[in-house]
Amino acid sequence: MSALLAVTVTSAVMFATWALYVTLVEHPARLEAGAGPGRAQFRSSYRRAAPWQASFALAACAGGTLTALVTHVWLWLAGALAVGAAIPFTLVAIMPTNRALLDGGPLGDDDARRLLRRWGRLHAVRTLLGAAGVAACLLALAQG
Repeated sequence: MSALLAVTVTSAVMFATWALYVTLVEHPARLEAGAGPGRAQFRSSYRRAAPWQASFALAACAGGTLTALVTHVWLWLAGALAVGAAIPFTLVAIMPTNRALLDGGPLGDDDARRLLRRWGRLHAVRTLLGAAGVAACLLALAQG
């Protein structure tokens, strides 16, 4: 059981921390670099970060769900669903913007800036979902 708790909490914290870093540090730096360089950095970063973020979200969601079922402490499920909600949110709300930024075709600076700003706002939602998930997991841990 302690291994399951460790995987759940660690995955939720890693997802939230990584999302927070991107929201507060990486994406603002990307925007400062300008439309063309920002888009180029986005492409490179996305290819590296997406598998990690998805893995952490999936592990936290699965681990929290299993922990809730075993312990009947339903805050684990709340944490699991909060972090896990980042997956469909990404696929439905963020993916069209991702595709536009990742597409190799020409994109004017104004369009690139608009898409990057939109992506930043949408990604902030993922950060909030991660933070809510971590908070629920910590509350569940405190309940024993």
